[in-house]
Amino acid sequence: MSAKPAITASEPDNYYGYRSFHIGGFAFRRDEYFVHVAWPKGNHTLSAEVFLRALQRDVAWNFFYGTVNFDGVFGTLNHYGTVDMFAGRFNDAYVKAGLDYSETFAAGPLMASFKTILDDWTNRGYDPFAAPEETARPYGRKNGENRAAIERLRVTAERMVGLPGDTPRRSDTNGYPVNRHFADVPQDEPEIHPEPGFEGEVSAFSLFAYLSRSDVTWNPSVCSVVKESLYCPTSEEFILPVEHGNDRVEWFMQLSDEIIWEVKHKDTGAPRARVVMKAGDICAMPADIRHQGFSAKRSMLLVWENNSAQIPDLIASGKAPVVPVRF
Repeated sequence: MSAKPAITASEPDNYYGYRSFHIGGFAFRRDEYFVHVAWPKGNHTLSAEVFLRALQRDVAWNFFYGTVNFDGVFGTLNHYGTVDMFAGRFNDAYVKAGLDYSETFAAGPLMASFKTILDDWTNRGYDPFAAPEETARPYGRKNGENRAAIERLRVTAERMVGLPGDTPRRSDTNGYPVNRHFADVPQDEPEIHPEPGFEGEVSAFSLFAYLSRSDVTWNPSVCSVVKESLYCPTSEEFILPVEHGNDRVEWFMQLSDEIIWEVKHKDTGAPRARVVMKAGDICAMPADIRHQGFSAKRSMLLVWENNSAQIPDLIASGKAPVVPVRF
């Protein structure tokens, strides 16, 4: 394992204005339209939009649970302390051709390296967290920066949103207006009448109103925590920027509108299922798949996670199943 990613950066390109970067055996370069990734066994090209939207989530999610595939070739695998950066590792064709490559890095330095790339390659006016109609395009030569967008902090409540000392609720008074697609969502909040002495223990809020004011897409916040149980709601529009490979079961509850999920084999990328979720539908994403969602209209999704650090090892050893129930 590398103690440091040992990131090195070039001077800005004379024509495009972007810097190029090396992290371990990986090289990263961008031009007006594309990001080019090279490693000792090969190279790969992604659109700048695909790469930046995926990189933003990998940074915001702190590498997330399991595998974050930027596309069918490049991505990261979280070991919670160390992170594998790979090319072709979960692509059957690359593996069979011997073109797959992976390096393991300490999580902190790799995160700092990713933030450096994200900062240099995100231009003024472009927000990789936003839906396409809500932001400028990421293409063209180097043009300023947008640190206010890329340095947003993910909402991570320790108890429940709105309780004293925890994450405040979203409202127009703290800079979160109702999104254009949720103009019809009621903003009424429940009345709370706790017994004397329990004012700091009893709380409630409208989750629909809360999500109607989300200023990001495909970025699950943590709105409640009960031991290892996390409720992570999110608003979704356009395409989930990554193919997420689970290392535990995820439960999805569709709160509004519709999401289409493409489900693939986690290791090979072979198609496994197509799931259409409408409001009120509930499904479980197994621990042996990767998935990517498509939402034509901004929708609301509740993701339920078990945060236990023991689950990945239990599943890998066969002591825990990859599905929540067997019939």
